[in-house]
Amino acid sequence: MCAGPSNGKAPPLRFREARPHRLDIYTASVTTNRLESFSDGVIAIIITIMVLELDIPHGVRVDDLTPLLPVFLAYGLSFVNLGIYWNNHHHMLTTVEGVNGAILWANLHLLFWLSLFPFMTGWMGESGFASLPVALYGVVSFLAAIAYWVLQQTIIVAQGEGSRLATAVGRDIKGKVSPLLYVGGIVFAYPSRWISLALYVVVALMWLIPDRRIEGSSLPRRDVIGR
Repeated sequence: MCAGPSNGKAPPLRFREARPHRLDIYTASVTTNRLESFSDGVIAIIITIMVLELDIPHGVRVDDLTPLLPVFLAYGLSFVNLGIYWNNHHHMLTTVEGVNGAILWANLHLLFWLSLFPFMTGWMGESGFASLPVALYGVVSFLAAIAYWVLQQTIIVAQGEGSRLATAVGRDIKGKVSPLLYVGGIVFAYPSRWISLALYVVVALMWLIPDRRIEGSSLPRRDVIGR
């Protein structure tokens, strides 16, 4: 039988002292993965709802597709916008090591405005791009852009000004210009709705390629867990 220590206390288990930090990082990473998976699912459902609202033509001639053209164009614009949010949202979360309550609510705030895209898309398309639906589409797009900025700033506040995301974002010129273009689209909806639509397309083209600064600052999640 092996004799115990003279003071009657068990020797410290050194291998356990190094585990809590790694476990905390692993738990934070899992939470981030859950947030990203939930967001991916919601955006996928939003896109599915939009495509299900596309009417099937009742004829077999090309002329039968003409009434559906505005609806399809509106769907195409919204599909690109949602794809841009999904893409940039993914790249942004790869810089995040963990989330807190504020980040969770900011993310839900973004998903709320994105969930209104099917309604606004259908209304704008079926109205033939009437002024009011075009203006309100710009309002929803503007509020979604603000919600994305709020989520971004909430993450930066949680991780600190020296975080990878804060460094990558920098002055965030695109993030500041986009809401202004949406405001311009809202203002021009009644004088010329086509100018409004052109401004919405310009914003989409600005964000079509994910910000390479954020993409370059991302770390594989396994590297975070294995530190």
